[in-house]
Amino acid sequence: MGKMIELKAADGHTFAAYVAQPAGKAKGAVVVLQEIFGVNAHIQEVADGYAQAGYVAVAPANFDRQQRGVNLGYKPEDMSAGAALKAAVEALPAPGVIADIQASVDHAASLSGGKVGVVGYCWGGLLTWRSACLVKGVAAAVSYYGGGVTTAAEMARQPHCPVQAHFGAKDHWIALETVEAFRQAHPQVEVHVYDADHGFNCNHRGSFDAAAADQARARALAFFAAHVG
Repeated sequence: MGKMIELKAADGHTFAAYVAQPAGKAKGAVVVLQEIFGVNAHIQEVADGYAQAGYVAVAPANFDRQQRGVNLGYKPEDMSAGAALKAAVEALPAPGVIADIQASVDHAASLSGGKVGVVGYCWGGLLTWRSACLVKGVAAAVSYYGGGVTTAAEMARQPHCPVQAHFGAKDHWIALETVEAFRQAHPQVEVHVYDADHGFNCNHRGSFDAAAADQARARALAFFAAHVG
C-alpha cells in the first residue's frame, strides 16, 4: 500500500520513511516509530493498518543516522544487531533521532492537513514517550511496551500532549512495579496492562498475543479518534 520516500531533518540529515495513504480524505496522520528491527515488514503493516483506518501513516527509518536500509527479522542474531544499532543511535549527541521524528511529524502534517499522533513499539515506544515531551506538533502519543519509559530519567520528563501507554504483565524487560511507578508519576497518562509478553502486538513474533493486540489497537484508534481526528 505504501512507498519509501526521503525526508530531511533540520540538521540536513536525510533519511528514509515509509508512507501509507488512506483511500479517502485523511482524518489526520500517525507517525509510526519502529522497534529495534528497522522499518521492516511488520512496521510497514502497522503503517498500512493506520492508513486503512483513515490516517496518513509515516514510519521513519530511525536507524538511518547509523546504518541505512535496516530490515531485520526476530531471530537472536537479529535482536543482537538491532540492540547494537539502538545503542549507537541512543549515543548520538542531542537531539539525535528526535530531529528525524520532528521532520516526520512535520511531513505527516503537511500530507494530511490535520493533526498528528505518534505511535511506537519497543524502542519506538520509548521514542514515542520522548516525542510527547520534546517534539512540536504532536497531538497525541501511544506507546507500546517502551523499554526505558519507566526509568527515573524518562519519568522525569513531562508530556505536552495526551499519552496512552500499553504494557505486558509478563514483560521481563519492563518490571510491573516500574509500570506502577510510572502510573503514579503521571496520573494523566492512560496506562493499560495486558496479560501478555513484550512484543505482544507483533504477529511476526512468538510473543504475539492476538487478544491483547486487538484490544490495544481498539484503544489506540479510539484515542487517536478523540485527539487527532
